[in-house]
Amino acid sequence: MNTSRVYNIIEALSRHEDAEQAIRVLNEIGTNSPIDEIRERTAQALIRRNTHESLRIALIEKGKGIHDLSTRVAMSAINEVLALSDKTEAIKILEDTMNLHSDESVRDTARSVRALVEFSR
Repeated sequence: MNTSRVYNIIEALSRHEDAEQAIRVLNEIGTNSPIDEIRERTAQALIRRNTHESLRIALIEKGKGIHDLSTRVAMSAINEVLALSDKTEAIKILEDTMNLHSDESVRDTARSVRALVEFSR
């Protein structure tokens, strides 16, 4: 399957009306892809959905979204968070992660992204 078709599928899932199923597919397939560009587009799609469930994946789960091991993917996800017009849910999730997550590196990343969100306002 060529890259543009994959990107179109990711974009369609980001807009699909069955949010639960779309987020499930993006999480199971897109965020676990060995290809950085697919993980990047998937993180962007999850963040653009701007729902609790989609943001939870991109902002909390280790190895995904802002916690991806690829700097390119992580920075792209952070930029997508900064571009949200309504950051209310993202801020709430970041604050909960800072205070409650068991992994120190996840808490530190959430703290850093939260600071960037504050500075971008």
